Amino acid sequence: MKDTKYIFVTGGVTSSLGKGIIAASLGKLLQARGFKVTNQKLDPYINVDPGTLNPYEHGECYVTVDGHEADLDLGHYERFLGVETHKANNVTTGRIYQNVINKERRGDYLGKTVQIIPHITDEIKRNIKSLGSKGEFDFVITEIGGTVGDIESLPYIESVRQLRWEMGKNCLIIHLTYVPYLAAAKELKTKPTQHSVKALQEQGVQADILVLRTEHNISSEMRKKVALFCNVDASAVLQSIDVPTIYRVPLNMQDEKLDEVVLTKMGFDLSKTPKADMTKWTEFVEKLENAREEVHIGLVGKYVQLPDAYKSIIESLNHASAYNNRKLILDLILSDKLSEENVEKKLGKLDGVVVAPGFGQRGIDGKFVALKYTREHNIPSLGICMGMQTMTIEFARNVLGYADANSTEIDPNTTHNVVDIMEEQKNILDLGGSMRLGAYKCKLKKGTKVFEIYKKENISERHRHRYEFNNAFKSDFEKAGMVFSGMNEESNLVEIMELKSHKWYIGVQFHPEYSSTVSNPHPLFVNFIKAAILK
Repeated sequence: MKDTKYIFVTGGVTSSLGKGIIAASLGKLLQARGFKVTNQKLDPYINVDPGTLNPYEHGECYVTVDGHEADLDLGHYERFLGVETHKANNVTTGRIYQNVINKERRGDYLGKTVQIIPHITDEIKRNIKSLGSKGEFDFVITEIGGTVGDIESLPYIESVRQLRWEMGKNCLIIHLTYVPYLAAAKELKTKPTQHSVKALQEQGVQADILVLRTEHNISSEMRKKVALFCNVDASAVLQSIDVPTIYRVPLNMQDEKLDEVVLTKMGFDLSKTPKADMTKWTEFVEKLENAREEVHIGLVGKYVQLPDAYKSIIESLNHASAYNNRKLILDLILSDKLSEENVEKKLGKLDGVVVAPGFGQRGIDGKFVALKYTREHNIPSLGICMGMQTMTIEFARNVLGYADANSTEIDPNTTHNVVDIMEEQKNILDLGGSMRLGAYKCKLKKGTKVFEIYKKENISERHRHRYEFNNAFKSDFEKAGMVFSGMNEESNLVEIMELKSHKWYIGVQFHPEYSSTVSNPHPLFVNFIKAAILK
């Protein structure tokens, strides 16, 4: 079995430098050379997974096909590489400690004192190496969350130190730092980078490659200075300059020869290694950057103050817009502030509207207002997860005449007697037993719009929700013109609804945004943008 190569991406000076984008970009470049690559994220927080984190706190919670709630960086990995991630691709400190404590309780450590070293670090190393243990990948690129010097990331850095010692040339460390520009002095400063590398060295880890995040080009003289002070080859000091789109980063890093430096340092003969074929990627980026005609889309949600809360949706819209040769103009609309009085002003000039997912009651009335407006004004509309559920509730209230139609998530007092709720209180959504997570099958109804979009009868999409459409009202909706065009046949659950009379009005219970990639934009988003263009 071939030896898997392990690459670690650490960060210094400040958070939010884009370690995930650099890791994904390197993965893309290696993949474009014919290597099999996967990316992994190690998160230092003590939550077992990000499923319980407030989106304002941590951004979007991404879901893998095997039902794991993961960090949003896994979305970048999938969008860049087009390779599905799984539970093993995202590890948190909480999960590491939980596993170690469970082993201790079972007696796996045979009465030994359980310590950070070796028990926690061994568990970290086991999780890192699990992806490469089956020989499926040539490279495992592991991003370590947080910033070097943080107390919570120390066990991860120590694990990297040990792996570097154990693996030799099969292990490589890339350190991403920030080079600030002082406007008053009109110059870039490398001292923060020097201190960051020193902090890494104090923990026993020497970076092989430095990637310098910057707003201004870094001269060769300054790179040589950084190399000298940081014990790194001058050829291994690279810059990652600000770009208008994250999809430009792999091309910039190719220009910086990141993949060549990595392969050389890991013992590859470049003369025997195919060059990275980035033709299709370049075509996509050029479409994205050079589109002149615009498409104006509104995203209605309650977390729009932090766009990362809807990262996958926004990127899916970018993919679909580029595919349709359009420049996306995205209007983030706070559903809390949307009302009958201002809806015309907010939505009237839009080409299409996406109603976002979300849990809880806050902001839901604004979603009802938005959907009533787009339904009555024939504006292309896509409802995702709770967005679909609000579509059904709005329809029940304003078309079927059920003024008290609601969800048991919003009114928990109606969950006591399901029959009473259905017959007397007209609750359209009923509480499910537990969260549906991961990929589930869906059968599409022939002759419907979604069947035309997907061009096949059986699909599989990822879910993250607790509530389902209440089938007791299915016939009432169908008589009024709503079509349930996608069903999970095993559980008899509604997955997709659409309106016959509307130009493009589709709600999906699943999250199509999780599976949209640069190489394969999701067909729902592509068709939604197409409909918006033809509005």
